[in-house]
Amino acid sequence: MKKYKHIFFDLDRTLWDFEKNSSEALSEIFCEFKLEEKSIPSSEEFISVYQKINDEMWDDYRNGHISKKVLRSERYDKTLQYFGVENQELAERIGCHYIAESPKKTHLFPFAHETLSYLKEKYSLHIITNGFEEVQHIKLLHSNLMQYFTEVITSEQAGYKKPAKEIFEFALQKANAKPSESLMIGDDLQVDILPAKAMGMRQVYFNPEKQNHSEKIDFVICSLDELTEIL
Repeated sequence: MKKYKHIFFDLDRTLWDFEKNSSEALSEIFCEFKLEEKSIPSSEEFISVYQKINDEMWDDYRNGHISKKVLRSERYDKTLQYFGVENQELAERIGCHYIAESPKKTHLFPFAHETLSYLKEKYSLHIITNGFEEVQHIKLLHSNLMQYFTEVITSEQAGYKKPAKEIFEFALQKANAKPSESLMIGDDLQVDILPAKAMGMRQVYFNPEKQNHSEKIDFVICSLDELTEIL
C-alpha cells in the first residue's frame, strides 16, 4: 500500500512506553527520597495515586485550564498531600528529579525499532506529541528513536495541543504533506485519531489493551508489527 507518503506517530503510549518508564522512575524516587519514612505505605500505592492525579492534571493542561508550570509543580504536591505530607520543597525536588530522569528511560513498545526501520525505507516519518519540547527530545535521543523521524512536532512548538486542528495543520505544513497522503498512528481516539480523521488523514488506532469502541477507524492494531502488514 503506497498511496501514503507521510506517517505521523504519537510518542507517549504509542512508541515510548509511558507507564513502564514512569513507574520505573517513580519507584526510584520512592527509594531515593525515602518516602516510606513519611508514612507512604508502598511504592505501588505512591505510583497509583500519582498516576491518577497526573492524568487529571494533564487533562486540565491539554484543555488550557492550567499552565505547564502548575502541572509540573502541583502534581507531586497533591500526591504527597494525599498521604498527609505537607512539604512543598520536597515536592519540588521530586518533580525536578522526575523531569531529569524519567525521559532517559528507554522502554518502548514491542517491535518499535523493527517497525520504524521497515517504514522509514518507504515513507517519511514524523512525530506529533503533546509532551514538553525538551522532554520529548530527550526521550527520542535516549531511546535511539530520533534516527527515524524527519519532523518532530510538539504542542509547545506548534502553539496548540492535540486534539486542536491547528497542531495537525502545523505538522502537515512542517512536513510539506497533504492530508490525503498522510496517516496518523496513535493510542488515543479523542486526541490522536478522530482529529486526524477530521483533517482528512487516514488513521491507525494503536489499541494494545483491546479497549472496546464504536468509532469508524481505518485500521486498528494491537501490536506495532501489524503495521508492516497494512503499510
